[in-house]
Amino acid sequence: MEEDQIKTTNSKLLLKTSFKSVKTIDSIYTGGKVLVTDDESLLITTLNEDIEVTELATGKKIHRLEGDTEIITTMAVKPDGKHLVSASRSLQMRIWDLSTGECIRTTKAHEAPVIVMDIDHTSTLVATGGADGVVKVWDIDRGFCTHVFNGHRGVVSAVKFHHMNGQWYLASGADDCEVRIWNLQTKKCMGVLQSHVSVIRGLDFSADGRTLISGSRDKVVNVWDWQTKKLKTTYPIYETLETVGFLTKDTDLSAYDERWQSEELFYTGGDGGLVRLWDLKTGEQVQAQEKEENSKHTITDVIYSRKSQFLAAVTNDQNILIYSIPQQLHRVKQIVGYNDQIVDIAYIGPEESHLAAVTNSQVLRVYNIETQDCELLYGHQDMIICVDRSRVDGTLFATGSKDRTARLWRMIEDDENNKYDCVGVCVGHTESIGAVALPNKSTHFLLTGGQDRTVKYWHLDWKKDSKPRALYTHQAHEKDINTIAIAPNDKFFATGSQDKLVKMWSVDTGELLGTCKGHKRGVWSVQFSPVDQVIATSSGDKTIKLWNVRDFTCIKTFEGHTNSVLRVDFLTAGMQLVSSGSDGLVKVWTIKTNECETSLDNHTEKVWALAVRKDQKYIASAGADSVVNFWEDVTREEQEQELREKEEFIIKEQELQNFMHKKDYLNAILLALSLEQPYRLLTLFRTVMEENDQEGTITGSQAVDSILAELGTQNLEKILGYIRDWNTNAKHAHIAQTILNAILSSHSSEEIVELANAKEVIDGLLPYTDRHFQRLDDFITQSYIVDYTLHAQES
Repeated sequence: MEEDQIKTTNSKLLLKTSFKSVKTIDSIYTGGKVLVTDDESLLITTLNEDIEVTELATGKKIHRLEGDTEIITTMAVKPDGKHLVSASRSLQMRIWDLSTGECIRTTKAHEAPVIVMDIDHTSTLVATGGADGVVKVWDIDRGFCTHVFNGHRGVVSAVKFHHMNGQWYLASGADDCEVRIWNLQTKKCMGVLQSHVSVIRGLDFSADGRTLISGSRDKVVNVWDWQTKKLKTTYPIYETLETVGFLTKDTDLSAYDERWQSEELFYTGGDGGLVRLWDLKTGEQVQAQEKEENSKHTITDVIYSRKSQFLAAVTNDQNILIYSIPQQLHRVKQIVGYNDQIVDIAYIGPEESHLAAVTNSQVLRVYNIETQDCELLYGHQDMIICVDRSRVDGTLFATGSKDRTARLWRMIEDDENNKYDCVGVCVGHTESIGAVALPNKSTHFLLTGGQDRTVKYWHLDWKKDSKPRALYTHQAHEKDINTIAIAPNDKFFATGSQDKLVKMWSVDTGELLGTCKGHKRGVWSVQFSPVDQVIATSSGDKTIKLWNVRDFTCIKTFEGHTNSVLRVDFLTAGMQLVSSGSDGLVKVWTIKTNECETSLDNHTEKVWALAVRKDQKYIASAGADSVVNFWEDVTREEQEQELREKEEFIIKEQELQNFMHKKDYLNAILLALSLEQPYRLLTLFRTVMEENDQEGTITGSQAVDSILAELGTQNLEKILGYIRDWNTNAKHAHIAQTILNAILSSHSSEEIVELANAKEVIDGLLPYTDRHFQRLDDFITQSYIVDYTLHAQES
């Protein structure tokens, strides 16, 4: 145990200088169509103008299919999962190979954007419905149009294939409120179904094939005998419908009332935000999902997966909520498509295995860091602004919101998955709550501050039915309170505000102990040192300051960010700081030297939030680019790697000396090339040429000539680069030209030209070679004068 503590202490005292981004939580869906392959392996979503393909089980990114700069209007995936068909506002329809992520065909589909698609169960045909009122059928693999159906007087809003008695049919609905049935054999319209008074959004055929249901924004579902063109019945749903569909006969309904188990059921989704099941025969509601507290989302689509028997609701706030049909529409999984700006984060859980993320939403997202599964916590009625967690066990955390309340949440671990309960609501602030803080040693109080400029101390009594009580309220600042931090001993707390001041208070009484003045802009963050009596603050004036908490004087100022510093925290037992700013950078500082050790750059917008794990092995950062980055401390690994490289270098140096001593030129040259030491290589060639003079050789050594003749492409590129550099110096030109002669004598010009750096080397060699040739020519000319003078003296 003691050994472990010593190791931990030593690792903390190692100044952190290197971090690498090891994981990100990124956006995968920004609105539009969502698909799940029939085998449930892939989730396909629209991300701005691109298409994101991810593994449904793990969240691992498989492909990003790059769009044509126009918004994707709709898409469909083959039941066999091999190809994806997409259409965009550019009027182009694309066929994608899902195994490679490559576009294999592009076709102009309609004269207006394609709004809806459906692929038949044999993966042969795709039907497209356009804003031009035209319905077309295409052969996917061969890439040509097989049918063109005109008749709708508005935008086509739903299409559905149907196969019955060996015949193929297609149903289509549009905003002309009509449903049309098309016979693919005769290529004619065989029926127009009229009853709806608003745009048709969903069509599906029953298991026996005789019944068609249509859902519309007129809040009803119509049941049709499509062959006789008769309306059987109309069921009022009391919400604007966006989708409708049948459940298969083999659906497990054992958890439901017996009377439903032999009936045919259908599902609906719409602006009510609920997935619901209905009985086709009676129109009674069989089951509705449990409504989330204060949820305001609407459902834009429902994906029915027959394999796992779940309904995935796609919501207008870019989330995908998965409900299990056998478990009576219990929510079993959530996939967050888009986070918008992330304004605060906190590690939670006993092992800090989860991350709570506050986004521009009233819903709190809690991510499992390992699997990236996300839990959505509903409760707040307006946007959440801040989050903090308890340092005691990590399962208690608090959020503050624009709805003027703070909520306390507890993470409950069980065998299957984690649950989160709201265990308290703090009501009393008159404006938005911008800062919350939980203590370090207990779970008996909470501090909140906000736009009403007051700080409240809430007593948390964990007895049954006990509510948080505000024991004191103080007018703390003249402007919004942005941050609150509690000292490690829970005796004091500090507040930072837009009024440029940092104030220190007594926790027990709320008495003001002192004020830190010096920042020229609002204070965004304040943190207590874990070991010293100092606090760190960050501000909109682009600086970080350290303050002495005994006399409230400024000890140090750190400058380096080029914009507002939004967050700061301590690292390495209080010897370092980590900060993030509006310049999109995360910086690590050493307090003693005032130096920035490293800048972590993987964000494209303001970095609003930082969270440091207890063991300080990982730092999480998040910001306005809706990305969470996890940075791993790799300082020790890099130092060890550097040490290993130094040891290897020393060993190779010794080996090189040994090879030279033994006149083992082959290994000496290869080793000098691998060490990337051009000067050592030059010295080696000079030694060879001075000490050897074998006849019929270029370098003086037959062995060296042979080595140069057998050089591989990589080493040949490297040595020609060295020759080009040596050739720039007249002192080394003789060696450079000799080695070049040896290479050109043993390697064909075609082989040289094919090298990656051939042009660069030749362009570098020619002018200096001309200059050396001219210099030698001048020497020869001058030597004739010496000959003439000697000859004249003799005569």
